[in-house]
Amino acid sequence: MRVEGLSIDFLVYNVYGFACYALFNTAFFFNKRIGDEYARRNDGHENLVRFNDLFFSYHALVLSLVTFAQSFYYKRAPAQSSSRTSRVFFFGTLASLAISLMFSSIYNTVYLLSFIKLGCSMIKYIPQAWLNYQRKSTTGWSIHNIMLDFTGGTLSFAQLILDAIRSGNVTEALGNPVKFGMGLASIGFDLVFLTQHFVLYTDRYDPQDIEAQVRCQSAPSTYGSTDSSDVSTF
Repeated sequence: MRVEGLSIDFLVYNVYGFACYALFNTAFFFNKRIGDEYARRNDGHENLVRFNDLFFSYHALVLSLVTFAQSFYYKRAPAQSSSRTSRVFFFGTLASLAISLMFSSIYNTVYLLSFIKLGCSMIKYIPQAWLNYQRKSTTGWSIHNIMLDFTGGTLSFAQLILDAIRSGNVTEALGNPVKFGMGLASIGFDLVFLTQHFVLYTDRYDPQDIEAQVRCQSAPSTYGSTDSSDVSTF
């Protein structure tokens, strides 16, 4: 079992982003003071964080942690690790949160968490899309996750718009910028991944899987010959 087709940066951004999003949703859902502050700044309107947002953020965080842990257990490529860019982003945003806690209000700090999550969502897909491009393959990486992500992003975006329409204030959709931006980012990048998987890189054979080639060549053939073109991976 391998994780060579999976970007480590994607995993780092996923875990960090969903941790920030879970804290943001928790604060807005349970903290009355923050809810009142939101209403004061938005003409008395209620914030649009719902229980399904809270559940989604923690569900996504747990699964992201599981996937991240698997990247340490299963086989990686020799140079497969987090990039300097992801480490700078991580420590830089942590420093900004610490500064916000010291010199700004809790409300502003919680909102900063949402913008960090939005930043993660905007950039986390880029390393995976670039890795797929470099390998000219999507082997070793699950398209089912992207299909589910595309469905969830579309429904999340639709719910935000419908909630805003129901409340009579369409501009409220922008009052939760992280949810609005996440929906747009996930839909856009998921379309890129779907194009890579089903249009650009349709060959499921991974030329970098040397072990599979060796096993195939050394295995006895029923018909007396081994054709490397018959090798396929999912």
